[in-house]
Amino acid sequence: MRKQNKFFLILILLSFQYSKAQDSLTLSAQEFIAVVKNYHPLALKYQLQNKMAQTEVTKARGGFDPVLGGKLGEKNIDGTQYYRQKNLELGIPTWYGIDLTAGYQHLEGEKLNSSDTKGGLYSMGITVPLAKNLLYDKRRAILDQAKFAIKMTEAEQTVLTNELLLEAENTYWEWVQSFEIYLLQSKAVNINKKRFSLTQKTFEYGERPAIDTVEAGSQLQSFEIQQKEAYLNFIRNTQKLQLFLWKDNQEIYEMAKLIYPANQLSDHTAYSDFEFLLQEMDTKKIDTHWSVLYYDQKHHILESERRLKWQSFLPKLDFTYNFFNKENYKADYLPLFDSNFQYGLKLEIPVFQREARANYQMAKIKIEQNQLDTQVKKRELHTKIETYKNELVNYHAQINLSKNNLVNYQKLLTAEEIRYTNGESSLFLINSRENKMIDAQEKFISLQTKFLKSFNKLKWMKESFSL
Repeated sequence: MRKQNKFFLILILLSFQYSKAQDSLTLSAQEFIAVVKNYHPLALKYQLQNKMAQTEVTKARGGFDPVLGGKLGEKNIDGTQYYRQKNLELGIPTWYGIDLTAGYQHLEGEKLNSSDTKGGLYSMGITVPLAKNLLYDKRRAILDQAKFAIKMTEAEQTVLTNELLLEAENTYWEWVQSFEIYLLQSKAVNINKKRFSLTQKTFEYGERPAIDTVEAGSQLQSFEIQQKEAYLNFIRNTQKLQLFLWKDNQEIYEMAKLIYPANQLSDHTAYSDFEFLLQEMDTKKIDTHWSVLYYDQKHHILESERRLKWQSFLPKLDFTYNFFNKENYKADYLPLFDSNFQYGLKLEIPVFQREARANYQMAKIKIEQNQLDTQVKKRELHTKIETYKNELVNYHAQINLSKNNLVNYQKLLTAEEIRYTNGESSLFLINSRENKMIDAQEKFISLQTKFLKSFNKLKWMKESFSL
């Protein structure tokens, strides 16, 4: 499995390193998410939580493991052997609180107690709780809670992993946004360089006043400043993106050279798929969200704890019976209370039940708190879903309006340039039109990013439903 992961990483890195040209690195959203999902330390940490929960179940099952014990002992004073013993015992705990025992004891000596049996003695016994711990006990509670914790951890791991992937994907599209704004500003700089050069020539020919060269130069300098700021923002977002890039063995992926996005904001399938996503979200039930299922499993754990605390109200009444058979004697089991037996009945009753009442009340309060947390989480999820849906629809409508607005700004700029050529306008008006055009293009890019981020929020919210 580890070799497969290494091979998978090599394929991804090669694919985004040489996808366009050998001297430029590009990274697609799909490749980026795959790297995050398979190699980010937090994603791996969440997977380890599931393994830890499964280990807790194995640990809880250890409470039902048979226990084999042995004992050797001797006492000798002034050459007198008081006793010499060999004991071997096997204890078998069962699911219903009943404990089974089997053992062998060999005892000899000159100063044995009158209750001791000399020689070899086989025994078989059983201890049965008649009140407390009969229907439920700590061993069963720990195992039940460990099983519920597996599903609880799975729910938490799914939600946290999806949140990590959502953050990563939105970081990617913010990175694409900063790159497209940088390209936009670079294009504006190139256009204004040509315009400034042309204005200088027309001034030299005496066709334009000197003030036009100042106007063109100021516009160029303004766009050069914006270009540098856009490039700096792109570098910042590249560094943010790098925080999500890891290699095998949790090594940071160091970039040898600057990388560029392989995707464009306008290429995303969200523009055609968002309506299907909205319809699909309408079919989802809040109760099936992993965050709610987390609280459901927590409720089962708290309910198990409540059942265990309730046992403390019952008197501790344990019945123990042991059957004995001396070595080299024929076993005679029946009747049970005729010979070769030992039994005991132990009773314990707390007089005031203060600890029991307090523990039980605390267990009930925890259940009530969890129910309130569940209601808050359901409300929070419902509000988030509705917010994301409204954002998605609204941003899509704004994008359509912004497209039309861009067309109109382009027409105004083109018309102003024609008027300027005909001597009916000024360079100041062209720059004013161009500034509004650039602002509108930046806003359009920003709207596309907001739309995609809202789409991703709803998409990863959908992934957090179990059904």
